[in-house]
Amino acid sequence: MNFKTRKIVTAALIGAVYAVLTLFLAPFSYGEIQFRASEALTILPFFSSFPIYGLFIGCIAANILSPIGPLDMIFGSFATLIAAIITYYIGKSNLRFKRYLAPLPAVIVNGVVIGLLISYTAKIPFIIPALQVAFGELVVCYVLGLPLLVIIEKNPRLKNYFSKVF
Repeated sequence: MNFKTRKIVTAALIGAVYAVLTLFLAPFSYGEIQFRASEALTILPFFSSFPIYGLFIGCIAANILSPIGPLDMIFGSFATLIAAIITYYIGKSNLRFKRYLAPLPAVIVNGVVIGLLISYTAKIPFIIPALQVAFGELVVCYVLGLPLLVIIEKNPRLKNYFSKVF
């Protein structure tokens, strides 16, 4: 398999895993308080840029069934895209504790964007859903995402794969 095909297939797999995890755990993946386990994958751009595409497409697919509807497909997916891009730049930075900062973009961006969406559709004050979504993201990204990042960093084969496949 050539290098370009490998990148596309890996991104597609990341997108599929994101969508399947979100849909399989749907009762926890949508709503004001959400624990979207698939958001743990948003740490993958820490190692390279190509997972960004898979995360974006996976989020679009997962948000097809969102109770918020097409607005979530558009804005929720772009929130994941923006968070993934920021995570990529954190990974490429020289920041001292960048590993601990890597999950943070998903927490902040989704808290704001999804908080705004829920606030708009449910007609409630922004701060309530923003904090609820950010809390769910914080739990998932730091309890699942950060250990995943550490596992990849400490395993030379995984680190090589995620750093060089893209």
